[in-house]
Amino acid sequence: MATGMSFENMFSLKGRVALVTGAAYGIGFAIARAFAKAGAKIAFNCRGRKHLDQALKDYRDEGIDAKGYIADVTDEEQVKKLVADIERDLGTIDILVNNAGIIKRIPMTEMSVAEFRQVIDIDLNAPFIVSKAVIPGMIRQGHGKIINICSMMSELGRETVSAYAAAKGGLKMLTRNICAEYGGANIQCNGIGPGYIATPQTAPLREIQPDGSRHPFDKFIISKTPAARWGTPEDLEGPAIFLASDASDFVNGHILYVDGGILAYIGKQP
Repeated sequence: MATGMSFENMFSLKGRVALVTGAAYGIGFAIARAFAKAGAKIAFNCRGRKHLDQALKDYRDEGIDAKGYIADVTDEEQVKKLVADIERDLGTIDILVNNAGIIKRIPMTEMSVAEFRQVIDIDLNAPFIVSKAVIPGMIRQGHGKIINICSMMSELGRETVSAYAAAKGGLKMLTRNICAEYGGANIQCNGIGPGYIATPQTAPLREIQPDGSRHPFDKFIISKTPAARWGTPEDLEGPAIFLASDASDFVNGHILYVDGGILAYIGKQP
């Protein structure tokens, strides 16, 4: 970070090119929207045309001129083409957010090896593939920011999420290793570990029950969260901008948990 930089410029992303994978909706969309408000040029990928077209409309509705591309981030050749296309259309990628991911809630002894491998492929192998593709350009230009979307399951286990926890734990260590390997090239690689975020994907876990009570999982999360609420996608905007901006130039290999305090809290005594 340049000495004497103004506070405003410290957090500005003006002119930066940001690739946010899987940013058609949810957390990825919120982060990309925040980057755009901070001045970045946005690129994102989807695996299919239907989701891509809907996402482009959603970005336009927000006043954001995002560039969308069809690419499977688990396919190295498709990722190479994606990065080349972004460089052609927008310029060298300054910021990468490895956001694309899935979860399968299946007891471990009932989960097939194919299902386990699918989660690992999308949640861990893909961040390796995309990071590998963008790092050379970051080295050439002398700077770069990589943000991996980790999870509280990077630290904790829970029933039915063995593959997800294994992948997110691995992603935490990939984050630290990219820091170790490329920090000297002025590349900062950090992670964000969201807590339980209120998105359309988690809406069924927050539905009011027929008797008027809260969903049992909803009550469980509220009881475990010092903030006593679910997070929102907007809660991730500030942390993401910080890790993408010059303000974090000496922050590297760190996982920033945005969880309302869950990881700091043992829970209420019964």
